[in-house]
Amino acid sequence: MKGCVFCDIAEGRAPATIVLEDPEVVAFRDLNPQAPVHVLVIPRRHIGSAADLTEADDPLWGRMLRTARSVAEQEGVADRGYRLVTNIGRESGQTVEHLHLHLLGGRRMTWPPG
Repeated sequence: MKGCVFCDIAEGRAPATIVLEDPEVVAFRDLNPQAPVHVLVIPRRHIGSAADLTEADDPLWGRMLRTARSVAEQEGVADRGYRLVTNIGRESGQTVEHLHLHLLGGRRMTWPPG
């Protein structure tokens, strides 16, 4: 999608510190980390948010979750625990309208979150 920074990252048109990628998803470090490990997992295909997923996207959603687990293992937080978050809409804190998972780890998480 034209003008979407995450689409630009997925296509290699914008810089990012990529930690894992495959033909369907890209995982990269967040520019404003909220934890020692803060990685975003996005689909290469533009999808606005999790609210826009359809049944046909079930394999993609599963791939995103498995990629997040692989990143957690790679980053050394899988055994200690990590948080996965996806925001839907502006009021929830979604600032980029492209589906993404935040993988947060490396510190104790509090509840309720922000």
